[in-house]
This record gives sequence, C-alpha cells and structure tokens, in this order.
Amino acid sequence: MSNEDMSTKTLGEKLRELRENKNLPLRKVSALLDIDVAILSKMERGERRLTKNIVMQLAEIYVYNSEELLILYLCEKILFEIRDEDLGEKALNVANKRVKILNKNKYNGN
Repeated sequence: MSNEDMSTKTLGEKLRELRENKNLPLRKVSALLDIDVAILSKMERGERRLTKNIVMQLAEIYVYNSEELLILYLCEKILFEIRDEDLGEKALNVANKRVKILNKNKYNGN
C-alpha cells in the first residue's frame, strides 16, 4: 500500500477492498471470524472499532501484509483518542519526537 493510500484510506475501507478483491461475501468472512455479519459491516464502514486480534485474523484470511493493516489500526486508534482535542496535532508531534528518542535509546542499549 502506498503512503498516500495509508493516509487517505481508513482501515475499514482497506478491509472492504481486500474482501471484495477476494470475492468473499460478508457472511463468509464473518463466519470465519465467528462474529455477526452486521458487526463486520459496521467495522468496514468505520461505525465500530476493530480489535488488533480481528485485524490480524483478517490479514490472514485475505493473505495480506499484517504490518500494513496494523499500521492503519494503530493510526486510527491514535486518531480516535486525539480527534476532538484542540492540541491533538501538537501532542502528536511531541509524541513522534519522543518515540524517535525512545527508539534511538533502545538501539543504543540505553
């Protein structure tokens, strides 16, 4: 998936696209996940949040890169938390800098 796709497509939209590309009906995928069809439909429409476990199962069902789907999952998880915050974008920038510092320290053995 391109970076542009990752920034414009929601996780639900990507999952629907993957399901449709595999010609799998909602009912079959929901049966494989052991969840109600309506719940899976709401997940694809962004009306219900997905769990990491469901995302991993869907990556396996669709034979798709789980890392890409997890990035979208984490992105939406973060956005859900900060979307209504006036300082959300600034906080996200600070968090990004802190992650870089933590990763640098981790690789330097600190």
